[in-house]
Amino acid sequence: MPDETCKLEQQGDAPQVFAVSKQIGGQWAFNRRDFIKAAGVTVAAASLGCTGTPPARAEPVAQLVEGAFAHKKAIYSVAFSPDGTRLASGSFDRTIKLWSLPDGGLLTTLEGIEGTVNSVAFSPDGTQLASGISNGEIRLWSVPDGRLLTTLKDRGPVNSVAFSPDGTQLAGSFDATIQLWALPDGALINKLEGYSDGISSDIVNSVAFSPDGTQLAFGTRFGGLKVWSPFDNALFIIVDGSKKESAIYNSVRAVAFSPDGTQLASGNNDDTDIKLWSLPEGTLLTTLDDGYKRGVLSVAFSPDGTLLAGSYVSTIILWSLPEGTLLATLYGHENLVFSVAFSPDSTLLASASSDNTIKLWSLPDGQYVMDLIDIAASSPDFEGAQFAPPDGSSVVTLPCDSPIPDGAACICNCVAGGLCSCVGHSGGSGGHYWYPN
Repeated sequence: MPDETCKLEQQGDAPQVFAVSKQIGGQWAFNRRDFIKAAGVTVAAASLGCTGTPPARAEPVAQLVEGAFAHKKAIYSVAFSPDGTRLASGSFDRTIKLWSLPDGGLLTTLEGIEGTVNSVAFSPDGTQLASGISNGEIRLWSVPDGRLLTTLKDRGPVNSVAFSPDGTQLAGSFDATIQLWALPDGALINKLEGYSDGISSDIVNSVAFSPDGTQLAFGTRFGGLKVWSPFDNALFIIVDGSKKESAIYNSVRAVAFSPDGTQLASGNNDDTDIKLWSLPEGTLLTTLDDGYKRGVLSVAFSPDGTLLAGSYVSTIILWSLPEGTLLATLYGHENLVFSVAFSPDSTLLASASSDNTIKLWSLPDGQYVMDLIDIAASSPDFEGAQFAPPDGSSVVTLPCDSPIPDGAACICNCVAGGLCSCVGHSGGSGGHYWYPN
């Protein structure tokens, strides 16, 4: 009997990035350029069924930066600040990190969080960051200083958070409920209760505000896709997940409104890829299908409305809108890509993965730009060049022999056996970079 193989990479000219193979006897094996990345993936790969043949064409592939990581554990969420100068990331390692853009420097790490950070979102004015945590908390932080402002708490994990477009309200998915809070006082405005099938309650995976702030779309574990108006409590059901089996294959993992509010994108953890629904009718417009079936983990519209991104087992796919043409498949992550986010000017895409990395891609071509690197989270085998930008606000870590901008201040801590060249650096003292810190 031949092996059943579900390959997650481009065949042909593009290098192999990741493969999942079901061997005889039903065991799953994983490989990635002589890496073994099996931890935490066996169950996920088995549940994210994949069939079909990837498109046979050259695609953007990220540079392999061995041992360089953004977090110590899986990264579940990334979000751009409204002015595009910062990126926030939330992780299973119970930290939130703020990164400067476009240089990719680490600004600060928010610690002391008592749970996994499942979701992060900036307020519309960029002065606050909301984080949804697995212990049932939503924590609000000030930006850029990272000071904890307040904590909102209820039962169950918070899988998703979203600010209203005017910044006066904050929505969070608490287990089987959605709660709406007033800002800045944190008063509870409204609450949409979940339902129970007699065995277990449905779980709200994702929430998104409509552009006019009057509605909240959400997707559930049992396959529900619904739109709630919290001001009159009207509930519009697009897909009634309560009538489906309570299986994770039906789970609606991601929802997103188009910038003009006329469409809703949803991503399911089954083989249907991304669906676009018309609003307010809720009719299915199209299914974006690249011919290669696997679960969708995240969806996002570009702010200019011309692109849609979806993340999958280890790839990101870009679609052009409104025609729905597949533009590119982005390769380079070694594991599940949990989150994608567009920059406010639609020129960058950030992707976050359970391989502990954050990658930046240029748009609309989808070319790899860089990894965001924190030396404290990286492997002992990683050697990197580190410098401080002229304003001294962050610390930038790059792979060995990366060009260092003029005017940057060298941060030297040379250790025998761990020296890296500062190519192109014309100022400061020394020219070698360190490992370890």
